[in-house]
Amino acid sequence: MAKILIINGPNLNLLGTREPEIYGRVSMDDYLKALSVDYPGVEIDYFQSNHEGDLIDRLHEAGFDSELAGIILNAGAYTHTSLALADAIRAIERPVVEVHISNTASRESIRQQSLIAPVCRGSIAGFGMDSYRLGIEALL
Repeated sequence: MAKILIINGPNLNLLGTREPEIYGRVSMDDYLKALSVDYPGVEIDYFQSNHEGDLIDRLHEAGFDSELAGIILNAGAYTHTSLALADAIRAIERPVVEVHISNTASRESIRQQSLIAPVCRGSIAGFGMDSYRLGIEALL
């Protein structure tokens, strides 16, 4: 059985209620249930934090787990500001796929640059919650 870790950054604990016109009305808990049905052969672990250091610690912890196929990371606003997250991704062995629910290229100019994209295996953005499914496909 493949193992994948999904990590969500700040404010993504509010999925389903936060700016539904951008992020939709589906909670992450409900979406994780749907992913488990769609991928019965994949063990999906989930972690969310609003704190940069917690995200880095989780990347370090998971990043050397040889049983893990990879990590899907939606770093939220830290995507555009955190060299520390980029350094953590660069330092680990497991592949990381950057995902975003919204199309960041069509949003405010600050959201159009990702500091983590250059150290990720790839980036997926703009497909709503389906961005996570596409991330799973990319890792499998």
